[in-house]
Amino acid sequence: MARVVKVFRTLRNHWKKSTFAVCVLSYGSYWLYGKHCDSVLRREACLVAREYGRQQIAPQERLRKATVILNPAACSGKANKLFENNAAPILHLAGVEITIIKTDYEGQAKKLMELMEQTDMLIVAGGDGTLQEVITGLLRRPDQDTFSNIPIGFIPLGSHNSLSPSLHLLSDNKVKDITSATLSILKGETVPLDVLQIKGEKEQPVFALMGLRWGAFRDCGCNNQYWYLGPLKTNAAHWFSTLREWPLVRNITVSYTAPSLRPPDQPPQKPPRPNLLYRIIRRLKNRWSPITPNPQQYLEEPEQWEEQQLSTLELFVQTHNKNPVERRINDSLMICAEPSDFTVGEFITVGNKKEEDSTIFTKNSTKLEASACRLQLPEGAAGFYNIDNEEYEAMPVEVRLLPRKLRFFINSERREQLLSPTQ
Repeated sequence: MARVVKVFRTLRNHWKKSTFAVCVLSYGSYWLYGKHCDSVLRREACLVAREYGRQQIAPQERLRKATVILNPAACSGKANKLFENNAAPILHLAGVEITIIKTDYEGQAKKLMELMEQTDMLIVAGGDGTLQEVITGLLRRPDQDTFSNIPIGFIPLGSHNSLSPSLHLLSDNKVKDITSATLSILKGETVPLDVLQIKGEKEQPVFALMGLRWGAFRDCGCNNQYWYLGPLKTNAAHWFSTLREWPLVRNITVSYTAPSLRPPDQPPQKPPRPNLLYRIIRRLKNRWSPITPNPQQYLEEPEQWEEQQLSTLELFVQTHNKNPVERRINDSLMICAEPSDFTVGEFITVGNKKEEDSTIFTKNSTKLEASACRLQLPEGAAGFYNIDNEEYEAMPVEVRLLPRKLRFFINSERREQLLSPTQ
């Protein structure tokens, strides 16, 4: 008992050192527990992957080949370690023959896609910038019709992963997100995604999966000079922007065409071939009374463009990829424009919400459905677009929808969640 009293007396007499020691031990215990949880997640994912690797294949079959485009600079330089520790073991255990190509500088992924050979699947390990470069390089190829059929997997390793909520069940644990995304690639369930083709007057087209953003909210979100204010940096960026200039209204001319009807989904299997007697009768009928082609029926009708002048704080041309399994009547892109009558308080409040999700728009915003649109900026207007969170100089552009152009691997649980009536 005297020893216990002596220990408590020592702690009381050296309370500063004791407090510091308790903090260090608490943090160390929490860190070790987190490492243990990550190890458990990796072990469970590897056990699932091993079952795929143990499946027998026919003698004439070969291992599946996967080309991985990895951006080591993503996630503040941690992407390479995250991939090697969490994703690569799963792919190896599943019996996938992977070829890892690491990018060294910005824009290299576009050039690499021009040289890519045929593969069974394409895996993008990085963030929004890496994914945007890969699909741009892929769809710029002269043989893009063939290569666009390759299923694409996205492993979220970047600081911005805008497409991840559409494909995966996200959590607060980076290891869980990476292993879950990798397992969804092995399971092979895919979903078609729309692509936006964005083309200037002289530049080569750029392709996007989420959309093009332009306006005051975008400019404030990219302003990092108030980082030292911590959680108040977003409020500060919006507040100081109103002090420099108010109102922050932008004028833009938008021309657009009507959306097109969505064709029915292709059946998963080809219809059975008609019997021999039916095919003989059909050929004889075509020989006796051949169909004369009408040249007029092959002429495409000219596109009908409508023009609208908009005064807005924010313009967003976006796809419907936020919910890729949603059943829609039309194939369309959405043109969303915030109203120009915001007060300063409303501007700051809405700006905080857009910092979390840029696709959120207020009730009074203008929303137009179209299959293509042209953005004409006023003379002397300067600024930048955000195309899938990548910065591009603002200029007059034409944005055209390529419906269901690419196929991406999706988590089956996430698909069911998106299809549920509560979504």
